[in-house]
Amino acid sequence: MTDSHTPSATEHLQKLAARGQHEPKLLTREEVIMLAAHVGKEHAGIEKNIAKKAEHNPEGVTADELRALCLHILGEKKVR
Repeated sequence: MTDSHTPSATEHLQKLAARGQHEPKLLTREEVIMLAAHVGKEHAGIEKNIAKKAEHNPEGVTADELRALCLHILGEKKVR
């Protein structure tokens, strides 16, 4: 039996959000839906509205909106 570490779903989302923060338009349709589903379950305000939009039309989400979802997952606040 090996002692290898298998990444949890949370770790996977964190890595995906970090990648999406730097290269939002390189995320696949499925990755955008995964991020949106995670954020959509929370009471996130603006991010929740973006998540709804992303779940229904992942290709129609802008890079800035994707970054907002990623920032929310990473636990950071967007500076306005």
